[in-house]
Amino acid sequence: MQKLRLVFAGTPAAAVPSLETLAAGGHDVVAAVTRPAAPLGRRRVLTPSPVASAAERLGIHVIEAARLGDDATGRIGALRPDLGVIVAYGGLVREPLLSTPAHGWINLHFSLLPAWRGAAPVQHALIAGDAETGASVFRLVPELDAGGVYGTRIHAIRPGDTAGSLLAELAGSGAELLAEVVDAIAAGTATATPQSGDPTLAPKLGIDDARLDWTRPAGEVLARFRGVTPEPGAWTTIDDQRLKVHELAAAADAPDAAPLAPGEIVASGRIVLIGTGTTPLDLRRVQPAGRTAMAAGDWWRGAGRTRAVAR
Repeated sequence: MQKLRLVFAGTPAAAVPSLETLAAGGHDVVAAVTRPAAPLGRRRVLTPSPVASAAERLGIHVIEAARLGDDATGRIGALRPDLGVIVAYGGLVREPLLSTPAHGWINLHFSLLPAWRGAAPVQHALIAGDAETGASVFRLVPELDAGGVYGTRIHAIRPGDTAGSLLAELAGSGAELLAEVVDAIAAGTATATPQSGDPTLAPKLGIDDARLDWTRPAGEVLARFRGVTPEPGAWTTIDDQRLKVHELAAAADAPDAAPLAPGEIVASGRIVLIGTGTTPLDLRRVQPAGRTAMAAGDWWRGAGRTRAVAR
């Protein structure tokens, strides 16, 4: 098997398992390309990306680039890579960079392509109520997420999964798949199969997408909550004040609870119930504006309410 010179491009924590797996393999990761350090937290501390931090720890050369333009293309080309590998970098690879590595570029994408092409595949799969998702490694082409697929991993979606927990699992299994595809490319045995079926799109979600609509059926509300947790973060308003929703579940402990109007909040024993377009849900953990996250029961008792309506 040929030893390949790899350039890795990625930014968030979900890309780190792939970088670590490739670095531990039999190939040479000559650089990690990542988005520049960004201000984080209330104090806006300039913080390197998770991939940058992992690369430094692994002794891999870091190239920070806000976009893969002429400067990044020149710096990557100077490394004479055999293969480019991208995992959630946060930008597009265009020509001439697309053709710079001898074997082109491959992408680990967290969906079963052609389902959920785009920036937020895991989130959209959960919001849509899909029963399964997975990871795909495909060949990059100019069209978004449309290249031939080298391999997939199928993953069942469990009732308690959120975008955060599901992405963490896919990042691990996807890293193993990615390493297998890189080895196959090095050995000359890799085959990319054209995508078949109608594609669905998964654009990036904004804060407005994370607002919970209590007039919708309980299953839809819960699906959206799971899809936007932890980012951008589910929320609602009470008396025009934003309330973040950190934990929400089916009200299994209150099967005989009286029906509630959409958004109506009441205490039922030890739990706090919130109405939807069908059955109530169990509001478990919230964060009022300007305060830390807390158990919904503590928030409710501290507010001194008997009823409220979220909108």
